Amino acid sequence: MSLDTLYTAETPEGIALSLRPAGVVPRVLAYGIDLGVRLGIYLAATLLALPFGGMGRALLLVTYFLLEWFYPVIFELTRAGATPGKRIFGLQVVMDSGLPVTPAAALTRNLLRTADFFPFLYAFGAVSMLLRRDFKRLGDLAAGTLVVYSDNVALHGELPSAAATAPARALVPREQAAIVAWAGRASRLTPARLDELAELARSVTPAQPGDATQRLLGVAQWLVGRRGGGSP
Repeated sequence: MSLDTLYTAETPEGIALSLRPAGVVPRVLAYGIDLGVRLGIYLAATLLALPFGGMGRALLLVTYFLLEWFYPVIFELTRAGATPGKRIFGLQVVMDSGLPVTPAAALTRNLLRTADFFPFLYAFGAVSMLLRRDFKRLGDLAAGTLVVYSDNVALHGELPSAAATAPARALVPREQAAIVAWAGRASRLTPARLDELAELARSVTPAQPGDATQRLLGVAQWLVGRRGGGSP
């Protein structure tokens, strides 16, 4: 059910995440399972409430309210970020940045299911998802959330190759460790953030053609002993 559509998100730390938004079919199937779970809970509550007359009916009203409005919110705020139905299909709810969903966002996206339902059977929500590459329904647009495949959240790329180059000056151990750590994170940083950090280290790279990022990657290769063109 995975679609070849990727959504790239950038965390506040500058780390790029590749997210695969979930389409209409898996989300509808997940909703069907969650609907069955909620019906099962409501039927169990009904059996428990029958002997209590009016108090039992009040209990059922409270149960219905909680299941309708807070069942998704509670599950989406767990570590899995998903209701039972979504977990079965390997889905989870995250923020646009790829970070875990916040309480305010979870509440907003679920309160706006009412708007998605109009004019009937979640028609507005379905149309919104079909018209967007990220398959956001109206609640997701308002809350800034995404429903994605949890097992397809991956960090971008691998360490870019670079010809090993000796540094322009002697480096103390702390500087060496910082450069190697930066290079190790290269596949997890956005290009802009990678270049920004490389510019800060211009004093340790030799004055030669090429951008600062490639020159610093070359220094990192040299520091870890890969002095044969960047190969281990």
